[in-house]
Amino acid sequence: MNAARTGPGIGRRHVIGTAAGLAAAAGAAALGLQDAAPAQAGQRPGRTPRAQRRLFLGTYTSVAGGGTGIGTGTYDAASGRITATGVVAGVADPSYLALAPDGRTLYAVDEQQEGAVTTIALPDGGRPEVLGSRATGGAGPCHLSVHPGGRWLFSANYLSGSVAVHPVDPSAGGALGERTDLVAHTSPPPGPGQDGPHAHQIVTAPDGGHVLAVDLGTDAVYTYRLDDSAGTLSQVSYAALRPGAGPRHLTFHPSGRFAYLANEVDNTVVVCGYDPGSGRLTPGEPQSTGTGSGTSYPAQLLVTADGGFAFLANRGHNSLTRYAVEADGGRLRLLDTVPVGGDFPRHIAFSPDERLLFAANQKSGTVTVFSVDAKSGALAPLGEPFAAPVAVCALPL
Repeated sequence: MNAARTGPGIGRRHVIGTAAGLAAAAGAAALGLQDAAPAQAGQRPGRTPRAQRRLFLGTYTSVAGGGTGIGTGTYDAASGRITATGVVAGVADPSYLALAPDGRTLYAVDEQQEGAVTTIALPDGGRPEVLGSRATGGAGPCHLSVHPGGRWLFSANYLSGSVAVHPVDPSAGGALGERTDLVAHTSPPPGPGQDGPHAHQIVTAPDGGHVLAVDLGTDAVYTYRLDDSAGTLSQVSYAALRPGAGPRHLTFHPSGRFAYLANEVDNTVVVCGYDPGSGRLTPGEPQSTGTGSGTSYPAQLLVTADGGFAFLANRGHNSLTRYAVEADGGRLRLLDTVPVGGDFPRHIAFSPDERLLFAANQKSGTVTVFSVDAKSGALAPLGEPFAAPVAVCALPL
């Protein structure tokens, strides 16, 4: 057996990085010290001008210089300019955020020793409202995702090396029920330099029936079959990366036949074949991040909806790598790297129309915004970095 259901485990917390103690005071005040409020005078609560879109920012609340909850703001859909509007308080260490498929509910991890996931309602014409939290059964949850059907929430406990499932109750505004499953990664054994399993991501495959969990500690990606009626996971296979790779984040090509994996420890990306029928993932050969020698701690890959380009955030190198996607998704060709304009880009995200790319820069406490050329995928910085306390996740709506 490669995974087992178990209670919470304890291990070494994944490095958070230096807190953004030098983040601009104005940004810290706007995102960390007041309740969510209208972006402009005279504007109705919860309503934004047509050119303005909502933005939510994840942070750490338990470190010096961090925020006091989930940062809220708006951004201009044309210029990318961000305006702070306040904070959703009462959420501890909301380091990763995810939106429900219907767009009416936000979920956040509480990345603490006794991990939890929190539900936030996003009512039309009203302020975000915290509905409650549920324990994940593990320590240090660092990632979550909602099943495309909207009935299940998955979370990854980094410190415990386990993944959890919670039911979503649409009749209660998307609030979460008691956990229906908890699966621990027990084999293969930890990779070089690791003290145990460290689940870093959990995501549903495009086929909808399989759920994949990326574990940095065991150098493996686990595939589970989801029982959509019971909310339980049954392991069907796992893909082994080379020892010491440290896989962190997986992103699927729109075809559903390939996936791209960022390896944090050995500074590589890997193109993986994926079989929707079996759920089996087959890693290819590691390739360059375009950042030279040494470890740049690659964090995350994005792929455009048309499958033409992929982008990688490099934390140590403070850059974004651009790839052309070729061979119907089966090959990544490195094009260039550009400075991210901040320090330690932990998370990147597209705006819904993919005209903008947002980078949350943890150590500088900033969010930088880029325009994305639809034809070439070229990135161009827009405006000045936006100050946000220990910004580790950006979710533009």
